[in-house]
Amino acid sequence: MSSVIEQLASVAGRKDEVLNQELAVKIAADNDTAAVRELTDNLHHKSKDIQSDCIKVLYEIGEQKPEMIAPYSDTFLDLLNSKNNRLVWGAMTALDCITTLKPEPVYKHLPVIIDAADKGSVIVKDHFMRILLKLIAVKKYENEAMILLFDQLKVSATNQLPMYAEQAMNVIPPSFKEDFIQVLTDRLPDIEKESKRKRVEKVIRKLQK
Repeated sequence: MSSVIEQLASVAGRKDEVLNQELAVKIAADNDTAAVRELTDNLHHKSKDIQSDCIKVLYEIGEQKPEMIAPYSDTFLDLLNSKNNRLVWGAMTALDCITTLKPEPVYKHLPVIIDAADKGSVIVKDHFMRILLKLIAVKKYENEAMILLFDQLKVSATNQLPMYAEQAMNVIPPSFKEDFIQVLTDRLPDIEKESKRKRVEKVIRKLQK
């Protein structure tokens, strides 16, 4: 095994993520592009634990220095079809990290990303919403990203809806504000938990000012 793989948590017999997080910090600080390449090469390792560790380290690097993992956008997109759920949400997290830097490949492959989000866990959906918010900030993708955002808000779990509304509130273009308010207003009857409903109502009030 190579040096980077030997430093992964599962190889060291650890059940926690501390080693992986420390490794990501070191790789990012050193601008170790060879280590990033090695990690991506091992995303299809025969050991699922090593696969999981590799994607964890990669998106941790991406959160610190997205430019280091941005060249591997195609790799992360391919992983969205994986049967290993850990790889799917790790890949969506990585794509979230690089969308601002590389919106083009993310936008181009939105059908694959949407499909993964529809089938995926809450974590997958959360990062998909963050991807959409970053695409909205790119003028040429604004319209389509807004339509997709509204589609998600109409069907998202009521547990997640307040967070999505709060995240979107500050990036919604003025021309879409009224539609955004309407979508949130339409969802209010679906929210059974009062604390969650009040958070959405607060977003609506702020937007109406």
